[in-house]
Amino acid sequence: MPDKDPCGLITGIAKKMCENDWEPEEGSSDPDGGGGITQGASEHVKDLAETLIKTLKGLLAPKHAWAPEKTDNPVYQQFLWLGQHLAIAILICMIVVCALTSWQGTPRLKQLGASTGWTLAAVAGMASVPGVVMLLNQAAASAFTTAFDSDQATLLNTISNDLDQGADSGNPVAILIIISALVVALAFASLVFMTRQLGILAFVCMAPLVLASVARGGDTSAVRAWAMRLLGLMFAPFALLLVSPFVQMVKGSLVMDAVLLVAADALMLRMIFHGVPYFGPKIAGAARGFVESRTTNPLARAVVRAGSPDCYEQENQPRMPRTVDTPGRAAHQDRGVLFAAYGIKQKQRSSRLTTESAIDKTQREAPRNQQLIEARRTARAAAAQTNTPGRRTPGRAQGRGPAVRTQAPAAPAPGPAPVRPPNP
Repeated sequence: MPDKDPCGLITGIAKKMCENDWEPEEGSSDPDGGGGITQGASEHVKDLAETLIKTLKGLLAPKHAWAPEKTDNPVYQQFLWLGQHLAIAILICMIVVCALTSWQGTPRLKQLGASTGWTLAAVAGMASVPGVVMLLNQAAASAFTTAFDSDQATLLNTISNDLDQGADSGNPVAILIIISALVVALAFASLVFMTRQLGILAFVCMAPLVLASVARGGDTSAVRAWAMRLLGLMFAPFALLLVSPFVQMVKGSLVMDAVLLVAADALMLRMIFHGVPYFGPKIAGAARGFVESRTTNPLARAVVRAGSPDCYEQENQPRMPRTVDTPGRAAHQDRGVLFAAYGIKQKQRSSRLTTESAIDKTQREAPRNQQLIEARRTARAAAAQTNTPGRRTPGRAQGRGPAVRTQAPAAPAPGPAPVRPPNP
C-alpha cells in the first residue's frame, strides 16, 4: 500500500518547504531578497486568514443540513406515522359529525368535501417536506455562496483582497487584529450554525403535526406560522449582506474591516435572538453571559448587548420600555395558534410579569426610584422649615392672630307638648 503524501495537508509556503525537504527555496534565505523568516511568517498568517474565511462561509451557509433528506428516515418516519394517523382520525371525526348533522343540508356537505380534500393535501405535504426543505437549503447555500463570491464588494472578499493589496497589508499589528476578528466571527458563525441546524431539524420534525391540523376544515393559520418561522431560519445568513454597503467606505484598511466584522458578529447574534423564537433568546443570552463573565472590555460588552438586549415579558401597562417575546411567551403564542387550528381553546397567559422579569424591572428602575425618594424627602424637609413657629407667616405680619370661630350653643330640641287635663 503506497504511503500518503506527507505534504498533502499543508498549504502555502510551508508546503513548498516540505516538498523541498524542508529547505527554503533559492533566494528566499537572502535577507536582501525580501525572503526569510518574516516573509514566511506573513505567508502563514495570510494562509490562516484565508482558511478562516473559507470555514466562516461554510458555517454560515452549509450545503448539508441535519434535517432528514427522505421520508423513510428513521427519525422523520415516526412523526410521519403520527401525523398521517392524526389526520385520518380528524377526517373520521368530521365524517361522523357531518353524518349526525346531515339535516343541515348543503353546508355540511361542503364541510365534508373541504375536510376530505385538505386531508389528502396534508398527507401528501407530509411526505414532501424533507425533500422540499433540503432543496431550499441547497438553494439558499448556493445563493449565499454566489452572492459572496461574485461580488468583490462583500466583506469577506474585501478582507481577502486587503490582506494582499491593502494599505496596511504589511503591518503585523493590522494582520493580527484581523486574525483575532476572524476567530471571533468564526465563534459566532459556529453559534449560528448550531442554532440554525437544530432549528431546521425541529421544524421539519414538527411538520406532520402542523399539517395534520388542516384536515379539520382548511384552517392554514398554523401552517403559515410554521412556514414563516422555517423560511426565516433558512434564509437568516443573508442578513450578513446588510454590512456590504459600508465595505466600500473602508476598503483598503484591515483595521476598519475588523470593525465591520465585529458589527457583523453582533448582527449574527441579533439574528439568533429574533430568528428562532423558541430558544433563540436563551442561546443569545447564554452567549452574552459567557462574554460578560470573562471580560471587562466595554467594547466587547457593548457588542454582545447590542446582539442580545435585555428582554422582558410583555405586560399590558402604559409607559413600559420596548418589550420582546421571551421564549416562554413565544412558545405559548405559537402553541396557541396550533391549538386553535385543531379547535382547542387555550387558556390565555396572564399579562403580569413573571418573577424573573419583575426582578429585572425592579433592578432597572432602582436608580429612578431612589431619586424620587430623595426628591420627596427634600420637599418634605423644605415644607417643614416653612411651618416652624419662629418663622412669621403672612397672616401674622399685621399683628392679628388667627381668627377663632366660636359656635353658639345649639338650641334644645323641642320636646313633646304638655298634656293638659280635660275640662270637667
